[in-house]
Amino acid sequence: MLRPEQMSKVSVTGSKRVMDSVVETVHDLNLLHVTEYDDSWEGFSPGSPVEGAESASDKLVTVRSLESILDVDEDDAGPTRIVTDDALEEELEEIRTQVNELDDERQELRQNLRDIEERIDTIAPFKDLGIDLDLLSGYDTLQVAVGYGKRDAVERAVVDADQLGDYEILSGDRTMAVFARPTSDADDSALADTLVGADFTSLEVPDADGSPQEYVRELEHEQQQIRSDLDSVESELESLKLDAAGFLLAAEEKLSIDVQKTEAPLSFATTENAFIAEGWIPASRFTEFKSALKENIGERIQVEELERATFSKDGTDHVREQPAGGSGGSPAAADGGEARADGGAVVMRDDEPPTVQNNPGPIKPFEVLVQAVSRPSYYEFDPTVILFLTFPAFFGFMIGDLGYGLIYTAIGYFLYANFDDRPAFKSMGGITIAAGLFTALFGILYGEIFGLHLIATHFWEGVVGLSHAPIQKGLSPATTDWALGWLVVSVLVGVFHLNIAWIFDFFENLELHDAKHAVFESASWILMLNGLWIWVLSDALRGTTPDFVYETFSASGVLPLGFNGFPAMELFTIPWVNAPFTLPLLVFVIGLVLLGLGEPVEVVEFLNVLVNVLSYTRIAAVLLAKAGMAFTVNLLFFGVYVTDDGGWHFGLGHMPHLEETVHGHEVVNIMFGGLFHGSAAAILGGLVILVVGHILVLALGVTSAGLQAVRLEYVEFFNKFYEGGGRDYEPFGYNRQFTTED
Repeated sequence: MLRPEQMSKVSVTGSKRVMDSVVETVHDLNLLHVTEYDDSWEGFSPGSPVEGAESASDKLVTVRSLESILDVDEDDAGPTRIVTDDALEEELEEIRTQVNELDDERQELRQNLRDIEERIDTIAPFKDLGIDLDLLSGYDTLQVAVGYGKRDAVERAVVDADQLGDYEILSGDRTMAVFARPTSDADDSALADTLVGADFTSLEVPDADGSPQEYVRELEHEQQQIRSDLDSVESELESLKLDAAGFLLAAEEKLSIDVQKTEAPLSFATTENAFIAEGWIPASRFTEFKSALKENIGERIQVEELERATFSKDGTDHVREQPAGGSGGSPAAADGGEARADGGAVVMRDDEPPTVQNNPGPIKPFEVLVQAVSRPSYYEFDPTVILFLTFPAFFGFMIGDLGYGLIYTAIGYFLYANFDDRPAFKSMGGITIAAGLFTALFGILYGEIFGLHLIATHFWEGVVGLSHAPIQKGLSPATTDWALGWLVVSVLVGVFHLNIAWIFDFFENLELHDAKHAVFESASWILMLNGLWIWVLSDALRGTTPDFVYETFSASGVLPLGFNGFPAMELFTIPWVNAPFTLPLLVFVIGLVLLGLGEPVEVVEFLNVLVNVLSYTRIAAVLLAKAGMAFTVNLLFFGVYVTDDGGWHFGLGHMPHLEETVHGHEVVNIMFGGLFHGSAAAILGGLVILVVGHILVLALGVTSAGLQAVRLEYVEFFNKFYEGGGRDYEPFGYNRQFTTED
């Protein structure tokens, strides 16, 4: 789980006469993550595509274009089918012809529809003017202009024009028509030239007769006809889609496979007579890989496990280890290849292995949270299992309510069960289920359902016989010790969580570099972290550190584990400040010195061991904030009264009066009477507040508890050891969905 699946680099060498058979077999196995040949070997060159590659690519483009036009998706597939080369020639051409004809007709109709809509829009100013369209043009002795402008400015310009004589201006609310008789020596644009200086915006007069309203009616009738024709074409295309979708999806799959196979030699190293293909496969499946090739091709090829990638490197040549009994590989000696001088494997490219995260079923959905940052590098720890153990616990602890937990679980189950075709949503469903179950579990321990202490009253007190639920959130004055205690618990969780992070970093440095790097860059932080916090929680600071730090786990504390703080472990007294120097402080100083020797630039960040841990107190803060929100919603509806023991109680059945005795305690204050105990209108309004309020708390639980838990994982935890940048495992092959070979 903490390491990806181990990968082996393999080589397949053989004559070009069997290359097509090798490609077919390797493709069917769907195991080999092919390494691209980088043209680095003398005498070898990248291979050429197999005959038919260009034709298959062209047909694939055609199929995808047809799918786009018809809006085909996977749900339209139907049963799997065999697609023959003859069908690709004949049926595909027939579908292409029909689709293109209908699509051309559809595009033409859509363009005509847009043209008519534009013409209808342009007629609006003429409707305002209220003059028949045939009266606005076609004169021999008059010039006419229609448009927008200020009447006074237009009239002044026409009056002052030497080339214009008699005129008339007709106006609507916004539009005006100017009629003017030009002089005998005036040109055809005399009126238009005159109006240029009058800030007049001209409109083109439609070539039509009758009133604008009649013209619009004609256009709208034509628009209806075009829409009817367009609906018919759309219906034909939809019918064609239903008939052709299954074939197109199957054809796309077959052609994609054909293109993969025909273009595969581009990644091979080839000579005139031979080829070499290399790539990565899971080490555990090398025997299966080799056996399949030998069974199908026989002894005409050589299959070698060149190297088995380890999880360590030191910058020289320990990136790989030779497989047991292996002698390493080399480019085919008969074609000019040579072994490496140090006896190691000669490979096309010294590429890193792809990462195949190796997590069991319940943990696998949490890979999406890791990949949201980056896929783990092959050489580093995969933190998915830690997220599986901590993220739901953080979330559930902060919300801690049976009702909310059951809803989160139901939402998660819906996502997990209904999004098989969308892995990210399915994974988020798995994460939500885990978070919901922890929320429900902590809700039972807190004794709460939708913020009400019904589980505490009826189960923990009524059935088990406790005086209260095993743990409490600490919201009321009577339970403030719990709130303070959760701050201490949050700090200890932070110390534990960060210890795991730096321990991971220690082993990564030990494996990728050496013990010196591991001690200076990782152990130093572990010493500083634990030295500082043992000192903070020790008797050396008693009287300075708040008392609740020591009392939380004491025999009389809220979590009675009998722990009253670490002993002081004093070594000597510092003379000039008269303060004790203790063993935990010595451990901290040793860590600081080691860090300074190994990474001097990081010394300025030594307080990270303090501030990073304090960041985890947000767990307690969100716990109280969410509890407070749920409490407020229930307070508004049910009301809350306060008893003389400092307890807050909801008025679930009735609201008692002041000085009334309830469960052996006197009521000293009515915090709020509650809408539930008011008029019918108050009850109705209260129900709205109750439902909407709890929905809001439920949603904000994701944006606060969820985001804060993710932040602690990404910022505080990942930053200590995680780099990512791993390559995805993309084997040469295809998972068939729409086609079959049987």
